[in-house]
Amino acid sequence: MLHAVIMAGGSGTRFWPQSRTRMPKQLLRLHGDRTMIQQTADRCRNWASAQRTWVVTNSSQAAATAAQLNELPEHQILQEPAARNTAPCIGLAAIRILQHDPDGVMFVMPADHVIETTEQFERAVRRAAELVTADENRLILFGVTPAFPSTGYGYIERGPLPDQGSPPCFSVSSFREKPAREIAEEYLRDGRFFWNCGIFCWKATTILDCLQRFEPELHAGLMRIQDALGTPDETQVLAAEFPALKSISIDYAVLERAENVGVLEAPFGWDDVGSWLSLPRLNGSDSNGNTIDGLFCGVDTSNCIVRTTDQHLVAALGVNNLIVVHTEDATLIADSSRSEQIREVLDALKNDNLQQFT
Repeated sequence: MLHAVIMAGGSGTRFWPQSRTRMPKQLLRLHGDRTMIQQTADRCRNWASAQRTWVVTNSSQAAATAAQLNELPEHQILQEPAARNTAPCIGLAAIRILQHDPDGVMFVMPADHVIETTEQFERAVRRAAELVTADENRLILFGVTPAFPSTGYGYIERGPLPDQGSPPCFSVSSFREKPAREIAEEYLRDGRFFWNCGIFCWKATTILDCLQRFEPELHAGLMRIQDALGTPDETQVLAAEFPALKSISIDYAVLERAENVGVLEAPFGWDDVGSWLSLPRLNGSDSNGNTIDGLFCGVDTSNCIVRTTDQHLVAALGVNNLIVVHTEDATLIADSSRSEQIREVLDALKNDNLQQFT
């Protein structure tokens, strides 16, 4: 059967001060009326029941995650004792799924992306599952047609011939790292390159077989965890074995080394909401170019992003191109052009013994 796997272990440091160690980006409401992870779970409801929806998150975030997804059984909020990147995350989900469904197909997605057109997303999910069911050794990933020459995404170079289905599935010719601007512009002109959006589909047994082939030590650790599932030693073994697993992405561990990898052209709108600068694109701006959430009064103020509450007024006079984020215990004021450097503020807080605000 088809299972939804939601990867929810990120920290979202670029959304400080709303995003914190125990309240990461996926637990925030950044677009629409529900949080990122709630919207992700909502998209799965038509094709994966609550009993076939799994969330992998950090132990420190598990309680807050469960509170936002109270429809899920508690044992399906899988807790990572330490952050070890996507390969161990996916491996942990795979061994859990196999406990319940030896033929389980995993549709894996991040918890913190915006995907428009839910109907097209569901059609793409079912198409990927059909491809995997028809060839159980197949590894399917999704590629997004680039809208601009991004230097922040990895790229997938597609092969020359798609199959006859819809959306089309191409072979993968190569994976490319985050490129320099001129290379990204070349990819855009070329037309054979997709953004790698980190959405995958495969059988649970297949991805574990691939990990055994390409990362045998990581696989061995997962097998020790699997052997302890359902026993009195489960928590202790997980706590001992998982942090010792190699920290590696599923792209490096498997996808860039396996042969039977296909890429589906994503038919849905997609945004990874990478920083505060994503909000004008997603939520729109007023006539002065300001993107506002909360109580705000601006005079001669333009092109600002302001986040506050309906109980706390932010007033601005004669400023432009600022990010202003107010929370109960911290306020950020930043030049918009330096949004990618917000994590430097967190480093400074730690250096100043102000870790309670991170």
